[in-house]
Amino acid sequence: MTFGLFLSATDKKPMYLQIVEQITSKVLIGDWPADKALPSIRELAAATQVSVITVKRAYLELERAGVIVTQAGRGSYVSTRADLNQELKQQEFIQQLELALDLAKQLQLSNAQVLDAVQQQLNKDA
Repeated sequence: MTFGLFLSATDKKPMYLQIVEQITSKVLIGDWPADKALPSIRELAAATQVSVITVKRAYLELERAGVIVTQAGRGSYVSTRADLNQELKQQEFIQQLELALDLAKQLQLSNAQVLDAVQQQLNKDA
């Protein structure tokens, strides 16, 4: 069982980051609700065929980000923070914005052109 995580050895992202992103995504879309128990580090390592150290690093990153909480003797659970979903959506927005700005840079668009394009999209949806 892979717990719905699909890791790729050909992806340029490190395995721990793939785990972080996929668990965060599952929490964000509601597949893994607040207080859901995560698989143990050893279970997830065996299921995804990565090292225990890789999964442990992913869990530490998720804990630092406030996505999960770990309790000694109980395991790791999805955080029950009320503002978690909003914060994750804001982080996703910033990541998508960074990608869009990288593309604008590749296209050699000026700041004014980028702002104009954003304004057009805002006006379209208003």
